Amino acid sequence: MQIVLPPEVEALVQRQLISGKYNSAIDVILAGVKLLEQQQDIYQERLQELQQDALEEAYRQASQEIEPTWDVTIADGLTNETW
Repeated sequence: MQIVLPPEVEALVQRQLISGKYNSAIDVILAGVKLLEQQQDIYQERLQELQQDALEEAYRQASQEIEPTWDVTIADGLTNETW
């Protein structure tokens, strides 16, 4: 696969090469792709955590809701079987 980099991206790659942190343009690009992959993994993990938190909160709120007719039944000393 051949990729033509826009001038601004090529300049970024060149700066990294000049810094001595990387030996080749491929190393720079590979590091960037790995970083992108790590970010996506973190994003997915956080999204799953938020979805789980929202689901748990919904269950918590639903479990706190009281059916008004049940209050009357309990107050009257009736059981559910009398309905």
